[in-house]
Amino acid sequence: MSEPSYIAIEGVIGVGKTSLAQLLSEKLNGRLVLENPEENPFLDSFYKDPRHYAFQTQLFFLLSRFKQQQELPEPDFFHRLLIADYLFAKDRIFAYINLSEAEIALYEKVMALMEVRIRKPDVVVYLQSSTERLMRNIRQRNRPYEKDISEAYLRTLNEAYNHFFFHYDDTPLLIVNATAIDYVANPDHLEALMKEIRRDEVGTRYYNPVEP
Repeated sequence: MSEPSYIAIEGVIGVGKTSLAQLLSEKLNGRLVLENPEENPFLDSFYKDPRHYAFQTQLFFLLSRFKQQQELPEPDFFHRLLIADYLFAKDRIFAYINLSEAEIALYEKVMALMEVRIRKPDVVVYLQSSTERLMRNIRQRNRPYEKDISEAYLRTLNEAYNHFFFHYDDTPLLIVNATAIDYVANPDHLEALMKEIRRDEVGTRYYNPVEP
């Protein structure tokens, strides 16, 4: 079987992308590539006043993600696998929710220059969950910059993510029912999920674990 050398984990805020990326890194000896939303100086203001701070927030994320992607290390003897907790192409999801038509036109010009220079993952894992579960996770982890996220905005975001990934065909894609799995607390769930991720298949696959 051909092992992936670059895995990207995706999903809406609160679904557990970073937790899964960290666990996979530990189990598979992969090099972690993590987003750091706390570095965005506009994020807290955006959640309080989305219309006023949307473009600044979006542009900062786009530029920081591009810089990080340009600095991705090549596989080496010690780390043959990269594991990221985001997919660069998903940046458009937020842009089309939050930006005006004029801002989107400018955003697309910048994005077009960048995306041709981005390395695509060997497989993308989309963690799909209910809005209610996402909201509960966000409240439990209690991050200051997330305290103003409304359930209505989260629902809109969840629908936009589903639409994006149900039409995504740039790379192999595994869509996981994350509501039915607990890979953090249950080692068996993690092992089963890892097996699915490492399967050498093309196209889109669905993983909906069912408890016996």
